Amino acid sequence: MQPGVLISKNELPFLPHQGKGIRHILIKEFGFDKTLTDTAKEISYFGKDFVKHLHRITKEKIIRNNLFIKERTALNANVVADNERYLRSLDYIHDARIFVDTIANEPDSIDLIVVTKDFLSIAFQLNQVTKDRFKAIIGDVNIMGTAQRVQFTTVLEKNRDPDFGYEILYIKNSIANTFINATIGYSTINSDLYNGTTDEHTWHVAIERPLVSQYLHVAGAVKFAHSQTYNNYVKPDSLFYYYHFDKYDAWIGYNLGIRKFLFLKSMLNRQFISIRYFRNRFNPGPYQVNNEFNFRFNDQEAVLAQFTFFRQNFYKTNYVFGFGITEDVPYGYNIALTTGWYKQLHMERLYYGIDANRYVVTDRGYVRQYFLRAGSFLNGGKIQDATILTGASIFSRVFSFRNLKMRQYLRFSYTKQFNRIGLDPLGINNVFGLQYISSDSASGHQRSNVHTETIFFLKYKALGFKFAPFASADIAFFTPENKNYSNSGFYFGLGGGMRIRNENILFGTIELRFMYFPRKSSQHNAFKLTLDTNLHFRYNNSYVKEPDIIQVNSDPNNNIY
Repeated sequence: MQPGVLISKNELPFLPHQGKGIRHILIKEFGFDKTLTDTAKEISYFGKDFVKHLHRITKEKIIRNNLFIKERTALNANVVADNERYLRSLDYIHDARIFVDTIANEPDSIDLIVVTKDFLSIAFQLNQVTKDRFKAIIGDVNIMGTAQRVQFTTVLEKNRDPDFGYEILYIKNSIANTFINATIGYSTINSDLYNGTTDEHTWHVAIERPLVSQYLHVAGAVKFAHSQTYNNYVKPDSLFYYYHFDKYDAWIGYNLGIRKFLFLKSMLNRQFISIRYFRNRFNPGPYQVNNEFNFRFNDQEAVLAQFTFFRQNFYKTNYVFGFGITEDVPYGYNIALTTGWYKQLHMERLYYGIDANRYVVTDRGYVRQYFLRAGSFLNGGKIQDATILTGASIFSRVFSFRNLKMRQYLRFSYTKQFNRIGLDPLGINNVFGLQYISSDSASGHQRSNVHTETIFFLKYKALGFKFAPFASADIAFFTPENKNYSNSGFYFGLGGGMRIRNENILFGTIELRFMYFPRKSSQHNAFKLTLDTNLHFRYNNSYVKEPDIIQVNSDPNNNIY
């Protein structure tokens, strides 16, 4: 094992105590200025004493609200490991460990000690600051240590009318130990559906219960939203897409055979069934679309059912997306089969699809994912909007040198569409093409890409911030729509930059990225410089999601790493 590099199965520390009775569960909470490896030692950097007065350590009740292990039950190593992983996934928790404390003269009983370390919950962010535009975010993700988040975003922009816009967001985590999260928000600066301009005013409400553990039964959500565009940028009528948009979305799922999973070692495969109903309605929609098929602006309604079978556990590791923080990466597989009725505009069709993922973590620290997404609609006996996306992503093991650590990342994919009718064509400016190109109207039916990145994690720190320079390269091969293979073309991107992060505060990763695109276009510059100040790199470690058709121009749930 390399110094400072972590790689171990989550359940290993608990296996020697399998089946012993849990007498007590004790909670120890620490603030952002401590380390779990040595809680007597305080992290010291400029300004720490000031911000420490603004932070309140997460209350014991809140930690208990997020436990699904119980006192006076038999210890199950996989369940305890899953609860430890779930605690680390919470927005306001920096790291978490569960330790086993043996009891003298009681060899069949143990106590569990749950130790958590907070992020600094106060968040302040400046973003997209120019002489004509100012955007700032301020909030607290863990108000008074109660797992309640309030966030206020404001925009001042010279070319906007009015020049001031804002967004308010409130989130409550795990209400009364139910693992139900509530969200409510209102925004006058939401990105619209046409080209992402911040001229959409929207309110939304959501009640969600994710499947936080493979050993719990029920998951689901209910969501409502209303959106309307305003011509805040005084565009000509022909360029302004005016619409009212209502969204109703509900799903529920059930995890089958939980008791068998807990008590039969031979039962390793999980089975989850779910059903979803949603309706997206425009009243009115943009007149530019009229009565044509346009996936973003057509009324949609669907009833979709999904069967997911998975066998998924986790390794603890680090230096994947984080700068040394504990990260949970899955190993095993997850396959979701989806079918149902789907209505787009006036067209009603049967949908069927598959989303399959295979996860591999080696003892040396290589992290791999192989993925396949495929789906199609059936209408009058004809196959329509058939799509297949397949590929893989690989993180190398950590290579350690004197003052730095290095990982190599590689992702490649291939996408093909057949008989497109109602879905959007394949695009080039996304994670499966050239992710960082500004914009490009190129649309096609076949796409392949390779993305590689070399990341260096420096030992050097300044004021608690760590640094990770990187270099990247992208190649995409694209076949335009209604053209044959001979009309295909290559797109290239070369780049590099620096990522900066303080792992003890909740600010996202700050990334300065420079890109060069040799293939010139009137729609994008050959050179691009970006500064993003709130990137959130984190492995998606959820087990299931709501039934949906496959996505091939985006990765909204961060399922491809």
